[in-house]
Amino acid sequence: MLDTIIRTALGFAILLLLTRLLGKKQLSQLTVFTYITGIALGSMAAEMVLNNDVHIINGVIALTLWSVLVFIVEWIALKSAAARVLLDGEPAIVIKKGLILENVLKKQRLNMDDLTMQLRLNQVFSVTDVEYAILEPNGALTVMKKSDKNVVTKEDMKIPSAPPGMPAEIITDGKIVEKNLVELGFSRQQLDDELRRQGVANIKNVLYAELQADRSLYVQRRM
Repeated sequence: MLDTIIRTALGFAILLLLTRLLGKKQLSQLTVFTYITGIALGSMAAEMVLNNDVHIINGVIALTLWSVLVFIVEWIALKSAAARVLLDGEPAIVIKKGLILENVLKKQRLNMDDLTMQLRLNQVFSVTDVEYAILEPNGALTVMKKSDKNVVTKEDMKIPSAPPGMPAEIITDGKIVEKNLVELGFSRQQLDDELRRQGVANIKNVLYAELQADRSLYVQRRM
């Protein structure tokens, strides 16, 4: 029991010291590298505490060496832009001037459901409201709305209005979201008619289609 107490206290103290020396980032700014580093340090500390076959000195050396390597890598990244890109990645524009960049989505392995979810987390419920959307290295989406979407609102002017409907995706990646059609009371025939009116003969040619609050259909074809 005494050995366990010593190992636990020592592991806690070393882990606290090393993490303080390595610096800190807000959780929302964690990159893949810093996330894995945190897991690795925690795992090594736990192994040193719980596994009696691991000598305390060996555990301390492993933790210290890992932290030194991380410090060296982050110092290089601080001095070199190329190293930063290699280590953390770089931002990627996924929506440009209101258009979804399908090739960028594929490169970033981001599907339409993930994109629309990230937009909703940014209080954006329609792709048509977006001027630019940038996927950050930590996986968060930064959204710049179109200028006419940032003007004074009716609430600011104390003008009463009826609650608007919420835009919803109808087609993603060439496939119809059937449950949304039912919930919105938009029939398949209405969808086909509207697609034909916009010159779309095949649903598979549609990257994304969204039913707006005013019941109009926004369609973006595959590029």
